[in-house]
Amino acid sequence: MLAPRGRDAAIAASLIGQSDVACEICANLRDLVPALGPDVAFVLITEDAVRSADLKPLVEWIGDQPTWSDLPFILVTDHGGGPERNPMASRWLEALGNVSFIERPFHPTTLASIARTALKGRRRQYQTRLLFEDLREGEVRLRTALKAGNLGPWEFDFATGMLSLSEDFQNAYGPGPELTLEAFLESVHPDDRERIVSAFRQSSTAGEDYAVEFRRHGPDGTVQWIDARARMVRDELGAPLQLVGLSSDITERKAVAAALQQSNDRLERRVQERTAQLQHANDELLSQAAERERTEEQLRHMQKLESIGELTGGVAHDFNNLLTAVIGNLELLQKRTVSDPGMGRLVDGALQGAQRGAALTQRLLAFARRQALDPRPVDLAGLVQGMVNLLRRSIGPAMEMDLDLPEALPAVLVDPNQIELALLNLVLNARDAMPEGGKMTIGLRRCEVTVTSPDLAAGHYVCLSVSDAGVGMDAGTLKRAIEPFFSTKGIGKGTGLGLSMVHGVAQQLKGALRLASEPDRGTVAELWLPVAADQAVDVPPAIENRKDSMGATLLLVDDDFLINLSTKALLEDLGHTVFDANSGAKALEVLKAESSIELMITDYAMPGMTGVQLAEAARALRPDLPILLATGYAELPAGKAFDLPRLSKPYLQSQLAEQIAALLAPASS
Repeated sequence: MLAPRGRDAAIAASLIGQSDVACEICANLRDLVPALGPDVAFVLITEDAVRSADLKPLVEWIGDQPTWSDLPFILVTDHGGGPERNPMASRWLEALGNVSFIERPFHPTTLASIARTALKGRRRQYQTRLLFEDLREGEVRLRTALKAGNLGPWEFDFATGMLSLSEDFQNAYGPGPELTLEAFLESVHPDDRERIVSAFRQSSTAGEDYAVEFRRHGPDGTVQWIDARARMVRDELGAPLQLVGLSSDITERKAVAAALQQSNDRLERRVQERTAQLQHANDELLSQAAERERTEEQLRHMQKLESIGELTGGVAHDFNNLLTAVIGNLELLQKRTVSDPGMGRLVDGALQGAQRGAALTQRLLAFARRQALDPRPVDLAGLVQGMVNLLRRSIGPAMEMDLDLPEALPAVLVDPNQIELALLNLVLNARDAMPEGGKMTIGLRRCEVTVTSPDLAAGHYVCLSVSDAGVGMDAGTLKRAIEPFFSTKGIGKGTGLGLSMVHGVAQQLKGALRLASEPDRGTVAELWLPVAADQAVDVPPAIENRKDSMGATLLLVDDDFLINLSTKALLEDLGHTVFDANSGAKALEVLKAESSIELMITDYAMPGMTGVQLAEAARALRPDLPILLATGYAELPAGKAFDLPRLSKPYLQSQLAEQIAALLAPASS
């Protein structure tokens, strides 16, 4: 590449590098010519680099190329393009020969396309070189092979009736380089003579290739096997002129063939004895291969879901930040539109839409295993019994629901709110699978996994199952059932996030979602949940008689301007005095300067210092300072900050007020 102006060389090298072509940049024409070698695919030159340069060394190099070589050049011109619009281009075309012109300005894909075309043409030149080399080598190999294989060329002239032999075969067939057909036949075994004459006649009349194996008596009296093959050469009128072919001594081959036949007979008997053993071994091998294929398919599917989860989790987290600002501002706006019913309805609609968006992101975070969970020992049978009325109202009177809930099941370590939502999703899916009505069954059973599998570690589990007798799913649909946004319910009838959410919650709780289904035979969805080490505990009652937190002095820390602005407005609307900071360092400065701060609310993901690090530094300054971590992240680093109360984004003003009241309540006792 010769493009000395500005960053032309670097930019062109970057564009061409996308086609997997390594680029060598030359500073001037003197450096370019020595760099040309057999590994160069093409040369890119800008017009300003050669406009006034001496092209003689380059032209000489081009003229000295081998006959197969025609090195491609790509010439970048400032104006005019090719010879039809740029008279100077004719000079470059005459000097460089194989030139492709590209005029500035150009689209990057244009340069990439021309580079690929030049590379393809250069590869064809190398293929031509290989063909030439193969042809030369082939001629040498042919002569060597004829001699090494003891092959002798021969010709038969129909006009003279004479048989011409190569020097190597003269002594084998008789004295002199030529002999008559009759003289040749005298040395042939009597049983094979008629076959030779018939083959000559068939070739001359029907034009077929001549191919005969025959026996003859050698000079020492031994019998030799000869393989003679030839093709007919005819004149312009189609009359036979010559048979041109090769002869070889196949005596040894015939002997080997006879011995091989005997060996084959013995081998056939041995093969029959081993057939049964090999068939058995083959069956085992096929079984192992099938099992390996199933395992690899499961692994590929899990890797695919993991990648989708990473993507959806990141998008949902960012969307949660946006919804935090939107919901906060809408709540404040809602309070200011009480006197305007029309405006109030619009704000209510916007707020409901934002809350539906928040619910959607929670499902995405559930699938990505990034939502905040509160796992604790839970009596799963009691949880299901407590939801019976809600579930029956959700499925309607046309559905029949049976419960199979054994007693004395161990507690499971789960987040009860998420399990309730997961069970509701599974029941609604079962309802939708039976549009004409039907029967579904909700069951619990204790299970044990003895060997770790791709989706479950070894251990004890309680399996929550929901089965239906609906339309079911084929194998292809079943594989995609837990992918986000995949739905079989039709446009507008489902988000495609129900099963993906259940799968994500199960994974986050170190359990698994397993599905089994066949078309027209229904579906069984099983939610495997790990058994808890402790017994189930009741949910602690809500804090009562909390301190009235109106008028508290708060420190709000968030690097997002919109979230900072909306949350500060929500807090001030609640009557608090709010100091705000957009980084951990600034928050520490405020804490040092303002001793009146009673509580700090901080985001987790901030540049320079995370909310976890800020909490530890703040506790070093104010050990008793209440801290609330507002974040959309589910998994935080282990440590002191793990004990902090957390408020999941997006949040409502009421949730914010409740958390603040709970944190300030101990101070009043």
